[in-house]
Amino acid sequence: MTSESAARDSSRAAHLPRFERRVWSGAWCIALPGIAVMLLFATREWRDSPWMGGFVVAALICTALLARWQYRRIVYPLYTLTSLLEALREGDYSLRGTSGGVLDHIVYDINALADRLQQERLDFEESSHLLGKTLAALDSAVLAFDEAGRLRLANPAAQRLLQAERADLFGRGAAELGLQALLDGPSVTLVAQKFPGGDGRYEVRHAPLRSGGRGGRLLVVSDVGRVLREEERLAWQRLLRVLGHEVNNSLAPIQSMAGTLAALAERDPLPADWRDDFRSGLDVIAHRAAALARFLSSYSRLARLPPPQRRDVDLAGLIEKTARLELRAPVRVEAGDPLHLQADPDQLEQALINLLRNAVEAMLPATGVVAMRWRRDGDRALIEVEDDGPGPPTSDNLFVPFFTTKPGGSGIGLALVRQIAEAHDGGVTLTARVTGKGALASLWLPLDMPQTQASWSHPFQGL
Repeated sequence: MTSESAARDSSRAAHLPRFERRVWSGAWCIALPGIAVMLLFATREWRDSPWMGGFVVAALICTALLARWQYRRIVYPLYTLTSLLEALREGDYSLRGTSGGVLDHIVYDINALADRLQQERLDFEESSHLLGKTLAALDSAVLAFDEAGRLRLANPAAQRLLQAERADLFGRGAAELGLQALLDGPSVTLVAQKFPGGDGRYEVRHAPLRSGGRGGRLLVVSDVGRVLREEERLAWQRLLRVLGHEVNNSLAPIQSMAGTLAALAERDPLPADWRDDFRSGLDVIAHRAAALARFLSSYSRLARLPPPQRRDVDLAGLIEKTARLELRAPVRVEAGDPLHLQADPDQLEQALINLLRNAVEAMLPATGVVAMRWRRDGDRALIEVEDDGPGPPTSDNLFVPFFTTKPGGSGIGLALVRQIAEAHDGGVTLTARVTGKGALASLWLPLDMPQTQASWSHPFQGL
């Protein structure tokens, strides 16, 4: 028990008898005139006295006055309590009672209750204001329906989506607003929907809620098409920058050499070594044209990767087979637990070849060893390729298509690995080794892949 509660209890113990004493003493005071008259009647002298009538009238008047006095002493403090309780019932928490009276302990409790209710109302208003600001700032449409299916809450995004003012929306049914099908569907789904405020792809979420002891439904509609379009726009910008850079790198020397050969052909007479100049110029044009063709071929290979054809794959056998394909540097295969997973063996082999090739080329021309290992990591298979090279470059673009730090590199090896891994619901990372120099490539795939083939496409597919 705290000191405050102890003080309150002692205050109650001190003041509760005080009110009782006031009632008790007032009752005796009211009874005194009647008792006095009864005592006078008990004596023969006063009973036969001519003053006896006056004494009775005086006793009645005193009793009436004392009763009125006692009434005011008891009822007026109760009026104060009634006023305080009425104010609380009406929601006015600013009214306080004066301490120090006969009902001090009750006034104290009512004042404390008023303070608490006032603080709770302040907290509720602040929370409501914060909730309103949050809902207003959301891009997703938030709508709340009562148990009868009538709209009771809609944020500004919902008003924009439905192209209506708040007063026109409140009280209308979900079917009337064209939202009943969304409430009847799955709790989380992606739909192509047309609303008065626009059409596109939307993520729809709904869940039950309770308010005031009654049921209802909460509906949240998010426009994912706009986000996807923004991501698509950024992807196009990155692609066009890379394509423009590579094409310009090839076309600039071709254009320059073509101009030089044209100027040489217009000379009359031709110089003695014109054949050599023409041959070297044509070699430059052919070399750059071949480089541009290889780049476009690499792009086509990345953009047209087919969906994986999953079947049972023995991971140990696939890794050992891949390791035997690399002859430029020794590859050490560290055996792990026997693991089988559902994957496309051709695509998975290509991803491992790219990781192994990247590790070997990172070490050359120096000598070193590349290590390949695998193990179970929870509900997924983890494959690691480790090299003794200088380590990965400090860049966030290692898996960006056509980004490369190697002379003559195409920049699609790691991008293709990530694309294959994500098509299998997995992932890949390339980090520096914790101990020693070199890089560590980690490729993980789930061990419980679905047998059915998922619909999958690359954002660049079809170009």
